[in-house]
Amino acid sequence: MIKLKRRAFLAGTSAVLILPALPALAADYKEAAILKDKVSGGALPPLKDRLPENPLVIKPVDSIGKYGGDWNMALVGGGSLSMLFRYQAYEPLLRYTPDWSGVTLNVAEAFDGNADSTEYTIRLRKGMKWSDGQPYTTADVKFWYDTILTDKRVAVNGQGHWKTSGKPAKLEIIDEQTFKVMFAKPNGMFPLQVAWANSDHTTRCPKHYLEQFHIDYNPKADELAKQRGFESWIAAFQSASGFQDDNAFFLNSSKKPCLHAWMFTVAPGENTERAIAERNPFYWKVDTEGNQLPYMDRIVYQMVADPQVLLLKAMQGEIDLMDQYIATPNNKSVLYDAREQGKYDFYTLTSTEANVMNFIFNLNHNDETKRKLFRNKDFRAALSLALDRQSLIDAVLVGQGAPAQPSIKPGDPLYNEQLATQFTSYDVDKANAMLDQLVPKRDDQNFRLDEKGRRLTVIFEIDQARAVFLDLFQLVIPMFQAVGIDAQMRTMDRSLWETRVRQGRDFDATAHQFGANGGVAAMLDPRYYVPTDSNAMYAPAWQLWYLDRNNANAEEPPEETKKQLELYDKLKSTSDPAAQQEVMKQILQGAADNFYVFGISLPPDGYGIVKNNMKNITKTMPNSFGWPTPAPTMPEQFYKV
Repeated sequence: MIKLKRRAFLAGTSAVLILPALPALAADYKEAAILKDKVSGGALPPLKDRLPENPLVIKPVDSIGKYGGDWNMALVGGGSLSMLFRYQAYEPLLRYTPDWSGVTLNVAEAFDGNADSTEYTIRLRKGMKWSDGQPYTTADVKFWYDTILTDKRVAVNGQGHWKTSGKPAKLEIIDEQTFKVMFAKPNGMFPLQVAWANSDHTTRCPKHYLEQFHIDYNPKADELAKQRGFESWIAAFQSASGFQDDNAFFLNSSKKPCLHAWMFTVAPGENTERAIAERNPFYWKVDTEGNQLPYMDRIVYQMVADPQVLLLKAMQGEIDLMDQYIATPNNKSVLYDAREQGKYDFYTLTSTEANVMNFIFNLNHNDETKRKLFRNKDFRAALSLALDRQSLIDAVLVGQGAPAQPSIKPGDPLYNEQLATQFTSYDVDKANAMLDQLVPKRDDQNFRLDEKGRRLTVIFEIDQARAVFLDLFQLVIPMFQAVGIDAQMRTMDRSLWETRVRQGRDFDATAHQFGANGGVAAMLDPRYYVPTDSNAMYAPAWQLWYLDRNNANAEEPPEETKKQLELYDKLKSTSDPAAQQEVMKQILQGAADNFYVFGISLPPDGYGIVKNNMKNITKTMPNSFGWPTPAPTMPEQFYKV
């Protein structure tokens, strides 16, 4: 049994089950027949040479599985590749427990912290290999540290959990398996943040593959870049590493080695109809009887144009397990009626989101007039009052929900009534009165005029695959127009939305769903309460300032927001759960006072569909991107009968 220091490892969460290694089984490890054939044919080394000395032992949810079969899935639109962290690409150093009560070992064999959470010692598994059979060692971690985290030429944003006061931690390599991470100030939430869906780059950066694209390792990297159609080695390296955004990480990635249970043989972007991920012969996990995982041979993703096509495929039994884009309130009765036809049933998703839909205005808009107006709290409050939330809930959410702002769910120790309930009443007269103070002039069609005499047009740019958003906006737009705002909706493919909104400054407004509504999740993903990363789309320049004050696009936030960011730094600096809660309560009160965004309703529990022949499925699980549903339930132990 590996010993861990509870303070740094669990960060105030509940107990974690860590299964011991199976040294007695080392000679009896078993593998899929397709891999046995490759071994006998000389295409693969024997299994004992492919597994690490101490494989991670996974206890199946219900039963030991059997090898074979495809997990049939879908990807919707061209920009939904972040979904892959949910299905096949969640392999950080630490992973969340299935109930999201804490973290447990994963890629790391040991993860230890000192008493004040300034230093962590991490040990990798000896003999662990990438999917192409090359060793995975601390050399890969150091390569990531040197070329991604600290290389200003490459300039990848994010990785805030590796920084304190905006400065990266120091890395010390002890040996091929062991390294230390040393922070200038306490970083008590580091273990919890490492486990976030797509946060851990250290397990996704194969040095032996990526060094060919970096000028410090390959003097001909510029020449290679131009041969591949890039202007310079920097652009080529950014593309090959893929850490600029999730889509780039997976696009055309079949040649990039990975540590995942399934490796792409046909990656997104390499085929317009489907992507295929096949079992990784060097995967480093086994079940409790010594069977190398995964059980299933492949994941096959159909490339689907829109959610309606996906709905039909699900009803026809072409989808084995899925909830994203399909499990909407309006679809539930249709999917329920088609269960026998599609040979599937439902599983339950417990809500972790801050709201069913959050209205996000760009407070850093490049247009000075719009920026000034959008930053005015009374403007946002007035538009919130213009919403008839109960009508929206009844019409689109099938009556499930109650008016609420993006907030913490009732009953949670962090619940803040002001944050949850302010400006949720439907009051058109009050909304008009507030707007009359800010933009009193109107044109001949009764739309308000801004300070420059232009019609006050607000275009909400929306990911077209979010069916619930599209339905809600059909009713929302007339509500905003009723108070003189020329509200419009512009839909687009997710990839364009990512570029326009998450990475842009010219958009007026958007809508999004995620963020967290309680407990550890809210501390890890406080996007609507304090702008700490790119998920805070209402403040693209302020979150950049928080992450890197030297970034050319960063902008110093106002004092009230700087205070929020200082509180978040204080939160991260402690590993004491009681102290964390007290600081988080202050952050939530600040969020209530600043009122950055507004919403419609806290979401009810959701659902997903799973084919009847899929086994080892957890029937109730959190619904979150950060806890990338269903990845922490270990898809590598799913199997079919």
